[in-house]
Amino acid sequence: MRPAFHLAIPVDDLAAARAFYGGLLGCPQGRESDSWIDWDLRGHQLVTHLAPRADEASNPVDGHGVPVPHFGLVLDVPAFHELAARLRAAGTAFVIEPYVRFEGQPGEQWTMFLRDPAGNALEFKAFADESRLFAR
Repeated sequence: MRPAFHLAIPVDDLAAARAFYGGLLGCPQGRESDSWIDWDLRGHQLVTHLAPRADEASNPVDGHGVPVPHFGLVLDVPAFHELAARLRAAGTAFVIEPYVRFEGQPGEQWTMFLRDPAGNALEFKAFADESRLFAR
């Protein structure tokens, strides 16, 4: 089993964070206070804190402006497509629509980028063979 990561991110509305992370993404909620909520992001601890956001930048990758910073999960291919369908059905505005990046190359992967209600960028990706995650 891999170690779980812990990530704390700023949000400007805990109710909107609850609807997005708990409702749309289906993350079980953990502890909470008036200023933060813990989420179980598939075994990883994600904490949404009421706080101002930092400025954002982007980096060109495979012809797309990838938002920086961003975070997300590596899913299996069926879970990636199920999540993409759920996000589309909810009317999610993608920063980068789901597509195959680096097609035919060692790092070939499905990827999609979106923002939570506070503007934090998320990437979800999937490899047909997860052992290629760090392939060069």
